[in-house]
Amino acid sequence: MTPTDSPRDALILGGNRIPFARSGGPYAGISNQDLLTAALEGLVARYSLQGEKLGEVAGGAVLKLAGDLNLTRESALGTPLDPRTPAVDMSKACATSLETVLHVSNRIRLGQIDSAIACGVDSASDSPIEVTPRLRRILHRAFAARTAMQRVKALSAIRPADLAPVPPRNGEPRTGLSMGEHQALTTAQWGITREAQDELALASHKNLAAAYDAGFLDDLVTGYRGLARDQNLRADSTLEKLGTLKPVFGVKSPQVAEPTMTAGNSTPLSDGASSVLLGSAEWAAERGLTPLARVVDARSAAVDFAHGDEGLLMAPAYAVPELLDANGLALQDLDLYEIHEAFASTVLTTLKAWESEEFCRERLGRSAPLGAIDRSRLNITGSSLAAGHPFAATGGRLVATLAKLLHERAKETGRVQRGLISVCAAAGQGTVMLLESVTD
Repeated sequence: MTPTDSPRDALILGGNRIPFARSGGPYAGISNQDLLTAALEGLVARYSLQGEKLGEVAGGAVLKLAGDLNLTRESALGTPLDPRTPAVDMSKACATSLETVLHVSNRIRLGQIDSAIACGVDSASDSPIEVTPRLRRILHRAFAARTAMQRVKALSAIRPADLAPVPPRNGEPRTGLSMGEHQALTTAQWGITREAQDELALASHKNLAAAYDAGFLDDLVTGYRGLARDQNLRADSTLEKLGTLKPVFGVKSPQVAEPTMTAGNSTPLSDGASSVLLGSAEWAAERGLTPLARVVDARSAAVDFAHGDEGLLMAPAYAVPELLDANGLALQDLDLYEIHEAFASTVLTTLKAWESEEFCRERLGRSAPLGAIDRSRLNITGSSLAAGHPFAATGGRLVATLAKLLHERAKETGRVQRGLISVCAAAGQGTVMLLESVTD
């Protein structure tokens, strides 16, 4: 491919993930590297990639230990891939693996590589635990000491209080609020009811259970450590059961009169890994692989949640209109929607914003609202509320799921299917992507 050539298609050929588990559960004590290696090994086996030298493996983690400097490369080296396959680590909070898909798809489109794996992993069970800043400085002085006496002198400054571990922070550095507390403010601002949140959560569990029962996930999930399905899945959940749970976010906030966010309509801390195989049409044809969908376009956005009046997780509400305009589409032109369920109310506030004439006029500069979507096309095989949310693994799960859905629907209907992926992320960011079906 020469620089004057038009970009070629970057095709999604399949995916693989391990079942997602709740923090402190079956994957406790298992490293990010082991989890990611398992997801990659399943992908390699499923698509007969043993000995293949791919263009790149791009992956990442949000909760990353200091020793995970080359996490993706080390995980790839643990698989039957050709060890000459290069790798890169990336990170963008909950949008990490969606960004890795975008990264490698752009490289394929430009002709820099012919094949790639995009992936992501996170273990809340093995999250980094820091030492105090004072202890860290003392240890650095000790490591830099040139004599034993100097080392002893440095270490003698340690006091009992210095030995207290610093647990992982689940808060935004600029506000001190957790993601859940931020979303509680947004939920109250937009008037999202408890009933609506519980209904969305229930639909997520029912849809994911149905997808497993129908065999839809048989070629997307590889069992691991005794798990065959996502541990958080509650196939027997009901609105009555969800209604018994007490709110856990916004309960101490004076800005939230009636807290509505519970453990049932919020995602749990999770462990897991996902991977997606991408390639050019020529590379896929040479190996007899069936393309499922192509990456059409993507956009990122950020909001001023710290000093402005926008919610932390509202960036996709801004990114999606940009994506649609760039591709000459209306929101209703899409056939399927995969909107990450960080919290049920995150999905509902985003949808409500697109339906709001005031929001679309004042925040998006549009003359009319984007409008409502057909909710029967939203997260039709379940999403994060049911599956769980290992931060950096969610994007890969969404891409692989949507690509297969679009391919199957295109074969059934005889027409091209388009789908949207929307992922909110910490620090007021979001990434969205447009996929389009590919059929024989």
